[in-house]
Amino acid sequence: MLKEFLVWLLENKGKVFGTIIGLLVGWIIIKYGVLRGLFVFICVSIGFFVGNQYDKQEEDITSMINRFLR
Repeated sequence: MLKEFLVWLLENKGKVFGTIIGLLVGWIIIKYGVLRGLFVFICVSIGFFVGNQYDKQEEDITSMINRFLR
């Protein structure tokens, strides 16, 4: 049963990830309000984007920041 559950999790990574993110965003909005929750969501999204670019090693952080600030 545990093995089947783990297989299901691996087959549905996007659904699991989306559900967890949805729960976190909903909890933040309920706890802190819509504007503060939106601010946290934007910060997390920017952090995810920067981390994703860094993991891909397409460019270093300083060139990415310089490109963003132009």
